[in-house]
Amino acid sequence: MKRTLFLLLGISLILSSFTFQKSIDDVIASMKSGNAAGVAKYFDSYINITLSDKSNNYSKSQGELVLKDFFSVNQVKGFEVKHQGNNDNGDYCIGTLLTKNGSYRATVYMRLKGNKQVVQEIRIQ
Repeated sequence: MKRTLFLLLGISLILSSFTFQKSIDDVIASMKSGNAAGVAKYFDSYINITLSDKSNNYSKSQGELVLKDFFSVNQVKGFEVKHQGNNDNGDYCIGTLLTKNGSYRATVYMRLKGNKQVVQEIRIQ
């Protein structure tokens, strides 16, 4: 009985780690295509967004509009992942956002909230 319980617990932990990886991969794919709605799908209730000209803590819907505006002004051409990792509370990704107006260093921080990963902070500088 105990073996079965430990086996099920181990399997559920492994499967949940794949779900978390999928979250950061979805965010990266949305960044590559300049899809603000795809990124915002993973926003927490409030999101800290830092751009070269402004930085603030926004509600989920406001954050999506800020990111959408940035993407439309800069026309995203791609996103190159330079480093991706995780810590005790979630995942992060550092990369280069390629746009028609130049390249930006972009960092996305996600954390575990309940049983899903949510974006806490995006920096584009």
